[in-house]
Amino acid sequence: MADLIESAKRAAGRAAVKNHYPKDAKYVGIGSGSTIVYVVEAIKESGIDTSQTKYVPTGYLSKQLIVSNGLTAVEFDSIPEGTVLDIAFDGADEVDDDLNLIKGGGACLFQEKIVALQAKEFICVADSRKLQSRLLSNWKYIPIEVAPIAANRVLGVLRELGSISPALRLNPTAPEGAPKPTPLKTDQAFYLIDAPFKTLLTKADVAAGQDGTGKDGVWEVEALSRAIKQIPGVLDVGIFSGETGPQAQARGGTGGQKPVAAYFGMPDGSVSVRKAFA
Repeated sequence: MADLIESAKRAAGRAAVKNHYPKDAKYVGIGSGSTIVYVVEAIKESGIDTSQTKYVPTGYLSKQLIVSNGLTAVEFDSIPEGTVLDIAFDGADEVDDDLNLIKGGGACLFQEKIVALQAKEFICVADSRKLQSRLLSNWKYIPIEVAPIAANRVLGVLRELGSISPALRLNPTAPEGAPKPTPLKTDQAFYLIDAPFKTLLTKADVAAGQDGTGKDGVWEVEALSRAIKQIPGVLDVGIFSGETGPQAQARGGTGGQKPVAAYFGMPDGSVSVRKAFA
C-alpha cells in the first residue's frame, strides 16, 4: 500500500510540472512535504534548463530539498522588491470541493502562505487521501502560528470561537536538557496551536441556507479564517482560501492563497485534477 501511495504522489508531481511549469521561469516557489519531493524530481527529470532559475523555499526543509537536488535556493526576503514568482508548488493537509486548503501540519504555514501570495499561480500537489468534500472531514485541526507571549490568550479566544480543546503543538525532539515536553517552534521562532473545529462549511453551504457565522461552533471556511487572523498574537492561520493568483491579478494584486489547480495521485496510479472556478 505504501508503494502505491508513493507511486501516486510521483504521478501527481509529474503531471503538475508537465502542465504548469513555465518556460524560462526565473523564480519558482517550492513547498515542503513528501509530495513536493516528486515535484522537484519531475523538474530535474524533465530536462528543463534550471541554471537561470532561483527556487524560493517555504522553510528549512524545502530549502534542503532544493539544494540537495542541485538547484539554486534563494530566501524569500532576499528576492528583489516587486519580484513576482512565476509559479509556486506546494502540498496540503486537506483540500475541499472549492480548493480551500488546510496547511501547516509540517509547521511552516506562514512562509507557505507568503510564497503562494507572491506567485502568479499556485499549484497544489497531494495524494487522494487529502481530497475531502469539506475541510476538517478527515484532518482534525487548524494549525495556527502564534507569538509565544500570546499563546495562552489565543487558546482562550479559540475556545470562545468554538474550537474543541485547542492545544500547543509540542516538540517531539526537544533539545537536550530542556524541560519536556516543550512547545514546537516554527522557522519564525513562533509557537503552533492546533485547533480542532467542527467540519467547515463552503460558500455553497451558506448560500443554501446554512449558518457559517460560528453559531454552535459551525463556521464557513473564510469566516473562520478571518476570525482567527484577527486575534492579537496570531501571525497566520493554516486556512488557504479566497482568491487564486489570476483572480488577484485581475483586480491589481499579485497572487492568491487558493491554488488554480490541485493534482491528486490516485491509488490506481492515475491523477485526478481539480481546477478552481474563474
